[in-house]
Amino acid sequence: MSRCLAAFLLSTALAGFAAPALAQTDAAAVDAGPALKPGDAIEFAADTMEYDDDTQLVTARGNVVVTRDGYRLTANEVEYDRKTGKVEARGAVKVIDPDGNEAFGERVELDETLRDGAVENILLVLRDGGRLAAHDGRREAGRTTVNRAVYSPCDIIGVDGCPKEPLWQVKALRVRHDPDRKRVYYKDASLEFLGIPIFYTPSLSHPDGPGRNATGILVPSVTIDRSLGVSVELPYFLSFSDHNDLTIAPIVYTEVNPALSVEYRHQTASGPLRFGGIGTYSSELDFPDPAGTGIPNKQFRGYVFGNGRLQHSRNWRSTFGLRLATDDTFLRRYDISRDDTLRNFYQLERFGVESYFAIEGWAFQGLRQADIAGLTPIALPLMNYMWSPSETVGGGRLKLAADTAAITRTDGMDTQRASASAEWKRSAITPWGQRVTATALVRGDIYHATDSAFAELPIYAGRNGWEGRILPAAALDIEWPLAGPAFGGTQTLTPRVQFSVSPSDVNDDIPNEDSRAVDLDDTNLFDLNRFPGADRWEGGRRMTYGATWRLDRPRWHIESEFGQSYRFDNAPGAFPQGTGLSGNFSDFVGRNTLRIGSGFDVTHRFRLDKTSLRLRRNEIDVTVGNKRTYATIGYVKLDRDINIEDLEDREEVRAGGRISFARYWSVIGSVIVDLTSRAEDPLNTSDGFEMVRHRLGIAYQDECFEFGVTWRRDYVEDRDFRRGNAFLFSISLKNLGR
Repeated sequence: MSRCLAAFLLSTALAGFAAPALAQTDAAAVDAGPALKPGDAIEFAADTMEYDDDTQLVTARGNVVVTRDGYRLTANEVEYDRKTGKVEARGAVKVIDPDGNEAFGERVELDETLRDGAVENILLVLRDGGRLAAHDGRREAGRTTVNRAVYSPCDIIGVDGCPKEPLWQVKALRVRHDPDRKRVYYKDASLEFLGIPIFYTPSLSHPDGPGRNATGILVPSVTIDRSLGVSVELPYFLSFSDHNDLTIAPIVYTEVNPALSVEYRHQTASGPLRFGGIGTYSSELDFPDPAGTGIPNKQFRGYVFGNGRLQHSRNWRSTFGLRLATDDTFLRRYDISRDDTLRNFYQLERFGVESYFAIEGWAFQGLRQADIAGLTPIALPLMNYMWSPSETVGGGRLKLAADTAAITRTDGMDTQRASASAEWKRSAITPWGQRVTATALVRGDIYHATDSAFAELPIYAGRNGWEGRILPAAALDIEWPLAGPAFGGTQTLTPRVQFSVSPSDVNDDIPNEDSRAVDLDDTNLFDLNRFPGADRWEGGRRMTYGATWRLDRPRWHIESEFGQSYRFDNAPGAFPQGTGLSGNFSDFVGRNTLRIGSGFDVTHRFRLDKTSLRLRRNEIDVTVGNKRTYATIGYVKLDRDINIEDLEDREEVRAGGRISFARYWSVIGSVIVDLTSRAEDPLNTSDGFEMVRHRLGIAYQDECFEFGVTWRRDYVEDRDFRRGNAFLFSISLKNLGR
């Protein structure tokens, strides 16, 4: 025994508590091979063994190993009385049960099953790493009860290899471990932190490992917020089984009425389900309204949610999501979410070897002040079918598809669409190395619209009644990869050109529901139709050209893409000004990527005005670091001057990161800054540098304890949601809760 270990064992005998060998977890253990199956006979292995015929006493000495029914005992000396069935082990005794829990002691008496018995000076090491040391203990029917005990999951060995006091521990007059229920129970327990008693309870229990479903009180959380004041959440966890549980959490605020939060989880044989909500009784304006226009009106306010995915069979699957709030600002006011649109959906899918089918429905709740409920669409039903046979047709791949969509509004335009298409595509490599891809497509659409005069914008409206169109299209795509060694690696230059043709002026009298937010970028440059949906079609004759260059070398990857398209037709296109597609020549688009190892990544996406080379889209994302210490920086500027598009121009920078130090400590932070000025967007109220939100926190995390303090400030106000500071305090004790 080392000098520092001996000193520790002497110093830990506090107030009659035996703190034996919290560091003796490796005492003379010998691997006896796989544990025996239930019903096998008891077996011995030792350096020497004696048997007395008169007393029927078996004595084993030196590296003794005894196994039976999945239990294993090791010791310096073991006596087995065949008459009474008693087993007495002495010297560095170690007993391992089938679950992996380990018991240590200097002297142990067991029955011949090795399950039950008495132990002096016991140390119980649970399979999750938690340690339970006691003066004495007894195990009956697999349950261990110890007296004058101390429990801690914290490390008791320092970085210098010497024992140390655990960061926190629970002392109790009596402790019982029930492996069947996977819980530890205490009587007359006190919680000590850094050796100082901070909490006493006559009874306490917790799971014997992380991730256990066990009924009990969870650790409260505390938040300080300008709008809500000091809030304390007191969650209570109800475990019905290993597959379903319920969490009920009353929340008390100093500035508003209390709230109640519930969450139910159920892991079914088909998949996971989750439902929950939070509710309170309060007014939407419970502080002075600066404009003097609000009238406080106490009412029920709340939010419900649910989601799940169920695998009904090998081919059929359904997914759903539910989110509803009683009013626009409840989620932000009560610090639940900052989403401005809530989506509700159900989707049923069938996956075949050659086919795919889906039917779904969507409903939305807009939370912005300008949202009008009567103009919010309900998409029900949406159906999509695709079939692509594995056999080639004419040397190419054939894909047949059909889909329908029905969009309904209570106070706006209603539309219905049915489409069917057939696409044939064939690729070949020429003797000179070019990859040539030919595509042929024919699609037919039937539309029906009502109340088109109530469309949000006239450009989105179609003609009331029935409309139809046929859309044939063809394209020839040629790529020529050129590869060779360069700069210590391999570089590849791939010029690409595509010729496509389809009828123009096919969008007249067709309503536009899904093709509004159009934007040219590197991902859709070579698409047959660069509108994002099916309601608008990009017709005419055009040529698209570009190139990709990449360099691959050990731990390095550089890639750059650049391209443009030219439309041969002189007639004005279907694209609004500012999209980069409105003239004969499109804008230039591209993407640059630099990746060094696994700790540095830069992606730059851009769009250049075809005439002035002005940056119309400039987006940069940088990631540096590893899992412990990292930084991310993002910048985006959209300068498109599209007055009718859903996405307005903006300029924004965001940054976040984490710095780990001193082994267990870390600092985290994030910030979002709105750089949009009135010159860029006349409707914007920002001065060109306005904070949106920032967060700064410090956290401590070791093997048994977590602590964090986070400061967040919001700079955006919306009705009864005010800008201000929020402070979150979080504490987690391993196995006791968060």
